[in-house]
This record gives sequence, C-alpha cells and structure tokens, in this order.
Amino acid sequence: MQHRDDEVYSSPPMLRLLEEQSQALKPGLQRCVGTHGLLLDASPRYPRPALPLLGCWTSLAVSDGGYDGDLRARADEPLPFVDDAFELVLVRQALELASHPAALLDELVRVLAPGGTLALTGVHPLGCWSAWLRWHARGRSPALQMPWRLRHRLERDGLLVERVLRIGSIWPGAAAPRRSPAGVFGGGYLLVARKHRRSVTLLRLLPQQVRVPANGQLSPAARRGASLQIFSGIAKDDE
Repeated sequence: MQHRDDEVYSSPPMLRLLEEQSQALKPGLQRCVGTHGLLLDASPRYPRPALPLLGCWTSLAVSDGGYDGDLRARADEPLPFVDDAFELVLVRQALELASHPAALLDELVRVLAPGGTLALTGVHPLGCWSAWLRWHARGRSPALQMPWRLRHRLERDGLLVERVLRIGSIWPGAAAPRRSPAGVFGGGYLLVARKHRRSVTLLRLLPQQVRVPANGQLSPAARRGASLQIFSGIAKDDE
C-alpha cells in the first residue's frame, strides 16, 4: 500500500532508522556549542535532540513545495535566514524530499556559521531500503543522495567532512545489531561536516617616518625602528 511522504517517514521502520542514526550522531552533537541550531526534518513526529550547550532551535519540516514549522517558506526561494546564522544544522532525511536538493544544500552551507557543524542523515540509495521507500512513497521517487557525492560536494565548498557511516538494518523489517547500528549494508547513512573558520589575515606593519623634535627626544609612542631610520638618514646627509 502506498502512502503520503509524511506517513512513510513517520512509519515504524523509518522512525527506527532515525533513532539509530540519532544515537550514532549523539556523542558528536552533544559537544556542539552555540546560540542557534536549525533542524530540517522529514518527520515532525520525531523529537529534536536535547543539546544542553546549544541555545535555541528553529525547526522546519519539508512539505509540498516548501517548509512548515516555526516559520513557512517556499522551496524555490532561499532560506529566510542571514548568512552564518546557525552553529549547528541538522538535516534528518529531509534532503531527499526537497524539490531542489542541490540548491537546498547550498543554502544549508550558507546559513552555517564558520566553525559550525552540518549533520545529514538519509536513506542510502544502494540497498533494500531504497526499493522499500520508493514502493511506499505514493509513486513519487525520493531524491536519494549518494553519501560520497555529498562528501565531494561539501569538500568542494570548503567544508571538512569528519564522518561518513552507513547505519541501520539491511531490511526495513529487520532489527539492527544491538552492539552497533553501523554496518556496510545499513539502510541509512549519516554524514558530519564542519565549516572552516574564517582565516585572519595578519598585516605587516611598516615603519613610519617621524619628525625628531629640536630637543632630540621622542614621545613614548614613537617607533624605535622609525626613529633609527630617521637618524640613519640624517647621518647619511651629514656625510
């Protein structure tokens, strides 16, 4: 039986996969510090993570042609946030529902603050989960993303990709391993990247010529190098 996208991503198998991805992301996200985080979700039923070091969240859910949640926006327009607005951007299965995933990824990089973390999760296109998802998605083919292509795209944009893993069980009806949800044939993936901080350009200070008063004494703020340059010039003129 086919369902709407929100029903598929709120189904028990997808919620279980999301839980496994969230548990794998939890140690790294717990260290995220900042004032604002952006959560872009495919399922509004799954709670956002509790991160004590992050000030406040803006939560959006992908809908037909746009985003709902704390605010509403159209999918064919830039995200309504200023550059470098969020120290953490968490995207849970939402990139594959976007009508323009490449443009959305560019926007996510734009609103991520320098030094901030971008975390992406989704269904891996190679495996049983992708066939199950397409069968249940009411004939709509989700834009499943290859993790290695995402990695290449983010590295090209200057981000440092720190982690890429396949997560979850092989088949939606099967349980993931108890010890670790990660595996080569997992139905989902996660990717964690960090945006480089802006580099600081150090300016080389050049000596400034100063006027030597008649008494031969300089003010405390005068540069010794500059005064030596002046005296050297005077000595050459006297010769």
